[in-house]
Amino acid sequence: MMRAFGALVVAVSLAGAVHAQAPAAPDGMSLLGRIYQATEKLSYTGIFVYQQGDRVETSRISRISGPGGELEKVEVLDGPPREILRTRDTIKCYLPESQTIKVERRVDQRAFPAMLPEKFTELAQHYTVSRGEPARIAGYDCESVVLTPKDDWRYGYKLWADSATGMLLRARTFDARGETVEQFSFTQLAIGNVSRDRLKPLRSARNWRVEHASLAPANLAGSGWSVGADLPGFRKVYELARRLGESRPVNQVVYSDGLAAVSVFIEPLAGRTEAVRPGVARLGAANLYTREVANHLVTVVGEAPAASLQRIGNTVEFRRPQ
Repeated sequence: MMRAFGALVVAVSLAGAVHAQAPAAPDGMSLLGRIYQATEKLSYTGIFVYQQGDRVETSRISRISGPGGELEKVEVLDGPPREILRTRDTIKCYLPESQTIKVERRVDQRAFPAMLPEKFTELAQHYTVSRGEPARIAGYDCESVVLTPKDDWRYGYKLWADSATGMLLRARTFDARGETVEQFSFTQLAIGNVSRDRLKPLRSARNWRVEHASLAPANLAGSGWSVGADLPGFRKVYELARRLGESRPVNQVVYSDGLAAVSVFIEPLAGRTEAVRPGVARLGAANLYTREVANHLVTVVGEAPAASLQRIGNTVEFRRPQ
């Protein structure tokens, strides 16, 4: 799963603080709209910190937005060096230790801080949207908005945005107990013109190995598979067949409610050397549910409660086409 390239992101609020705030859905929706517009149109450079449990990771991000399209670079500053370059269509991950460049077509546009969908107004069907308290983050005066889930099938979010521009500066995700699942926060940010030199890879990578991930549209129903999201508000976003080099083909179906994303992976067990461990597990900020179906490994992973992943995973069935 390409979670290292970016992925899903978002917010926490203590339950008492949420209930103490008077609902103001129209204002909250207005701020969500400003956040979406800002992360689509602004150019910026800065440093943000990702926190999940005991794990803390610092990254530098630079983004140019303009008529020629978007260009973004994320440099991971902790642990093994990594650089991730994103355009609107592709993702390249530079791994200096193995002198490898992994290349993949971009299919998920949501990565901090550009995390909101274009049709964010539909979020109010499954989240209560309210204004939170103001804060000062990385030197910017910020407003906040809280998205509290209306059911137990998704996490909640709290977002802080620059009052002047709408730029998203902090995002927390919280569970049903109001406890933090993960948090992203800028510690340093400069909004405005960004030099293209900032987006060049730090290393020449002239003789590095290049691994292209093969992505193609898939038709699981046509090959006998049925997958049902079976969760209120979750819709199928895309369906793909993945392959990296000579590895086994893996089918992927992605569902989303506009904020949370859940992926269903289906891969053949033939030739697999690792033992299968069915059941629920934790993978960073994400939960993971695994089961065997028709000599295939079905893995459901996403930043959603474990019960949600189980409910989706248990709908996966195979019937040999006639």
